[in-house]
Amino acid sequence: MTKKIAIYPGSFDPITNGHIDLIKRASKLFDEVIIGITQNSKKSAFLSIDQRLDMASKTLSDISNIKVMSFNTLLVDFAKAQNAQVILRGLRAVSDFEYEFQLSGMNKHLNPTIETLFMTPAEQYANISSSLVREILSLGGDISHFVPKSVEALLKQQL
Repeated sequence: MTKKIAIYPGSFDPITNGHIDLIKRASKLFDEVIIGITQNSKKSAFLSIDQRLDMASKTLSDISNIKVMSFNTLLVDFAKAQNAQVILRGLRAVSDFEYEFQLSGMNKHLNPTIETLFMTPAEQYANISSSLVREILSLGGDISHFVPKSVEALLKQQL
């Protein structure tokens, strides 16, 4: 029987409680969930790739079927190299759907064997995004409800 492997890609700059919620839920659906951390060329990173890898690894260390990796290729090529059959994408709001739908279609065109699975966050995480966390932090706001304590400490140290 083939091992069911999913990839959850993103910049995770920083990883949030919303990401963690989705990862924990996905870990119950798949044999393995790979957190694929990449540098998004459209965004300037707040944290280095090494910091993001370390933060995600430490934050998710209690989940046995999680692997945290970085990649700098097409997502479908990374998925194929990891023998993944599924790309996980989170949808926080209807506004996310159009962009995610376009990505899904393009990925399907590039590799028809890989499926995209959309998951919605738990209600309390629906409005959390990494960019909003960074903005709140930069303006001196309280981010403790949006990220784990270890992530909050690293982010405050980065300022």
